[in-house]
Amino acid sequence: MRVSKKTDYALRALFTLVDHFGGVPIPIRELARRNDVPKKFLEQIMLQLKAKGWVSSEAGIRGGYVLAKSPEKITMGEVVRHFDGILAPIDCVSVTGYTRCSQESVCKFRRVFLDARNYVAGVMDKATLAEIAKGVPVTKREISSGFIGGEGI
Repeated sequence: MRVSKKTDYALRALFTLVDHFGGVPIPIRELARRNDVPKKFLEQIMLQLKAKGWVSSEAGIRGGYVLAKSPEKITMGEVVRHFDGILAPIDCVSVTGYTRCSQESVCKFRRVFLDARNYVAGVMDKATLAEIAKGVPVTKREISSGFIGGEGI
């Protein structure tokens, strides 16, 4: 599974707002700067987040964006699905993006993709923005530990 730049940028902005939940609005220019996101692209993303009811905006000189919903009530799965549509690695194991494959009745590796989909969806649907925000960044060492010959991971 790969997430789009739009999803990546949406999550960056959301976590900045989580860090300032209950505080003053953050201007779009500041959100873009802090998260290394093109301002014009972020404006489009923020409109979508606003349409979902996850953020709200305040106009004016002291305006900007704030979380409109508690970070305990937004999951990473919801955000990824909103922007990227599906979590499934291939279409033949997707609920919403299902496309029939001519090999379904004999395919042996499809089960692995189904298991991967179920695991990823389970983890992301349980992970609220509030819980994730309490975590620590992943280190480079963590990325490669436990994998032997993990090329392409």
